[in-house]
Amino acid sequence: MRIGLYPGTFDPITLGHIDIIRRAATLVDKLVIGVAINRDKGPLFNLEERVSMIEAECAALAKQTGIEIVVHPFENLLINCARDVGAQMIVRGLRAVADFEYEYQMVGMNRQLDDSIETVFLMAEAQHQAIASKLVKEIARLEGDISKFVTPRVEARVLAKFAD
Repeated sequence: MRIGLYPGTFDPITLGHIDIIRRAATLVDKLVIGVAINRDKGPLFNLEERVSMIEAECAALAKQTGIEIVVHPFENLLINCARDVGAQMIVRGLRAVADFEYEYQMVGMNRQLDDSIETVFLMAEAQHQAIASKLVKEIARLEGDISKFVTPRVEARVLAKFAD
């Protein structure tokens, strides 16, 4: 069984993330969405909220593709998370050259830690290349329209956070 791990903070999950998940699901028999706890980033949504949003967004996709998609929170090293879930590959989405430079360095370190786990890069589709969770939150905070960047369900949850 080919198991892939797509890690991230997903604060919130965007259409760019969903695109990578959809495409990664075609490469594996099971896709694990690793939700990083990462307290240093000061997320807008707590872990349970992020997991809930991802599960809701991936349910139809899993049914449509026939691929098992599970959500797995983690706070340890990415390579250890990959081992924990039995992943043979780590899936990373790339938007720009700056992403590649950072990811290239991470691959080198991960290969040193465990060279049996491959990293696969998927380029974001052109319409999603500018989408970043950080920018989505900033636009929402300043009362801008985020409907082009997230699903209606996620949009409602983001707007509710800023309404408080």
